Amino acid sequence: MTVAANVSRLNARGRVTGLDLARGLAVVGMLAAHLLVISDAFVFAEPDTWVAVVDGRSSILFATLAGVSIGLMTGGSVPPRGTDLTSARVRIAIRAGILWVIGVLLILTGVPVYVILPAYAILFLMTLPVLTWGARRLAVLAAILGVVMPLLQVLLDELPIWSTPLGSDLSLAVGWNYPFPTWIAFVLAGLAVARADVRATAVQLRVLAVGVALALVGYGADAATGYGPAAEQGGWWPAVWTARPHSSGLLEVIGSGGFALAVIAAAVLLCRVTAVMWIVLPLRAVGAMPLTAYTVQLVVWALIAAVVLGDPSDLSGFRALEPFWPMTVGIILLCTVWALLIGRGPLEGLLDRASGGSRARR
Repeated sequence: MTVAANVSRLNARGRVTGLDLARGLAVVGMLAAHLLVISDAFVFAEPDTWVAVVDGRSSILFATLAGVSIGLMTGGSVPPRGTDLTSARVRIAIRAGILWVIGVLLILTGVPVYVILPAYAILFLMTLPVLTWGARRLAVLAAILGVVMPLLQVLLDELPIWSTPLGSDLSLAVGWNYPFPTWIAFVLAGLAVARADVRATAVQLRVLAVGVALALVGYGADAATGYGPAAEQGGWWPAVWTARPHSSGLLEVIGSGGFALAVIAAAVLLCRVTAVMWIVLPLRAVGAMPLTAYTVQLVVWALIAAVVLGDPSDLSGFRALEPFWPMTVGIILLCTVWALLIGRGPLEGLLDRASGGSRARR
């Protein structure tokens, strides 16, 4: 394909370009969360702490975007039926299997991060029973699970199996740092946005308003009455009533879930402006191939750490090399050049071909 054809693909009328921007922001956010030392909690009045906005929120944004993507690939605002439903479920199941395998391979590199792909795979499979649901039912279910599951998550985290050698391996294999019993709420919320028709301006504005409101409620309650990490060790309720990143606490689910919805809606609205759409093209290129960008990040990390440090698992040693800007700029440039000269990301193409996505579109 020519550069003009690839640009047309990125800017195609049927493509929700703002979702690419949101995915690109999520990738950069995860790079920052992995590669920077983030010691302070985010405080709006203190700019020095703003980098902490990526901690935990980037992965939740990824999960919510996964729901939107599943919705768009299964009919958008019109849920699939009959043979279309069967085909959609098969495609999603195949993608889930491939994502799980890639995730396990990345874990085996020894890079000291919690790889999100195994959890992603399970979350994909968990959407199969609700693919026929409309936006309202999905939103209600997401809200119920978002309130109920954090209350149970604390108990699930305390199950004896997690303290055994088998439990340690199982935790990695299912991505328990992103626990699917609670995180399915984010995916269902994204799926509801797709079913409500994410392309409609009214829906985008509504999602933005809901997201901002949820973020204010969750983070506001945490600032006023939330418990810190030390208190969380002292009982069930302090572990629930917190917005601490990666806690899966009730206030994190509400606040960070709302943050993700707001970012998605804002990105889609911003990309309705042609000038903005072109300015953010490099980030959109990253967001058009998030699996490739995420995988490249970890593979490059493993290779550099193995050569320079002799140990891919040396987190502090690797961060001391100050790799964030070189790796971030490099990945953005690589994705932009690839998107313009070649087109679809290699791993995204693999997923599409393996799951029959091209045949489904035809």
